[in-house]
Amino acid sequence: MTEKTTETKVQEAQTAALELAKLDDDERSAGLRAIADAIDERHEEILEANEKDVAEAEKLLEEGEYSQALVDRLKLSESKLESITEMVRSVADQDDPLGKTLTSRRLDDNLELYKVAVPIGVIGTVFESRPDALVQIAALSLKSGNAVMLKGGSEASHSNRVLYDIIAEATSDKPDGWAQLIEAREDVNAMLEMDDSIDLLMPRGSSEFVRYIQDNTSIPVLGHTEGVCHVFVDDDADLEMAVDIAYDAKVQYPAVCNAVETLLIHADVAEEFLPEIVARYEDADVELRGDEASRAIVEMEAATEEDWSTEYGDLILSIKVVDSLEDAIDHITEYSSKHTESIVTEDADRASTFMRSLDSASVFHNASTRFSDGFRFGLGAEVGISTGKIHARGPVGLEGLTTYKYHLEGDGQIVGTYAGEDAKPFRHEEFDGDWTPGRLSQE
Repeated sequence: MTEKTTETKVQEAQTAALELAKLDDDERSAGLRAIADAIDERHEEILEANEKDVAEAEKLLEEGEYSQALVDRLKLSESKLESITEMVRSVADQDDPLGKTLTSRRLDDNLELYKVAVPIGVIGTVFESRPDALVQIAALSLKSGNAVMLKGGSEASHSNRVLYDIIAEATSDKPDGWAQLIEAREDVNAMLEMDDSIDLLMPRGSSEFVRYIQDNTSIPVLGHTEGVCHVFVDDDADLEMAVDIAYDAKVQYPAVCNAVETLLIHADVAEEFLPEIVARYEDADVELRGDEASRAIVEMEAATEEDWSTEYGDLILSIKVVDSLEDAIDHITEYSSKHTESIVTEDADRASTFMRSLDSASVFHNASTRFSDGFRFGLGAEVGISTGKIHARGPVGLEGLTTYKYHLEGDGQIVGTYAGEDAKPFRHEEFDGDWTPGRLSQE
């Protein structure tokens, strides 16, 4: 059978999107539960495919071509598959993001304007070599009534094909072509030119990659760039709490974008705090790179200028001692990717200053940066974490995959009534009421 072109797949997705938008929440959620059930039933097949990806990646790891973090992101297991299906069912259980009446305005008697949440349409996604990302993105797209183009990292190709086939088969009763898998770099370039068919692009990757996408398309781009996240241990911190947070933020899952990459420590607590946290990190084989002040307290490699702006995605951490809260804010402002930052302090005023001074998508107080996640935020899952400010910010869940349109319910009114010398004035009154198709609020 001849492989479909990217253009054909996008056209099919565009047609499917119109049909998908008309499905009610029960139908979309049933599709998600069917996906979860199918994944549960086919663990063996998925893990066999994943073993091929991992074997190839480990070979390249030995040759120094891949990092351990990439291999870790690639690996699936029984428990990881269970967490994937838990995520899919969580998305199914979320409130329907579509059809919500956002505002209701009476323009005149029996002339009512409703602003209603609707799907975006066709979303083109390009994401890293994480098989679980394919399922997350597909699940959120289906729940939010969007068709989706799925392009994962080539390192996960065997896993992605099996997972895509399972999703397609489990939702065979849904509009054909609502999810499409593409695999080649040329397919991505083809998508970039299809501004008449694709409504939104969501690339996940380095800042350079997202910038490349932005520079080579006229399609709106919602970028998920790298995460250079920070934890700042203030001089008024509960140091026991700070150790737990700093450790969790690096070690709990170092390969992901919400892991901390730079630990900032107030000079007044550095001598007490550093030896304890360094001991914990060393037990976990974390490679530490510090500035001169931190290396005067604990032995570690010297950090370079490049370290301060690097997303390691691995068991590597840079450490800097700062003289004040303001110095910590200045450092983060200069080097952060505007993803997630956290302060550990018992002083509410200093926490407030930190949280209100930084321009990152998520800023926490006394909590690990690892909480920056769609599932943990109660969004069901996320298609990415937006470090931009337009349309959606932070973990992008269902709401971030919707837009709105206006519905006007009238009773034969014409604009001429409201124009000219004897124009009737508009009422322009907000009122409580949900849009009921084809009906005025008081009928």
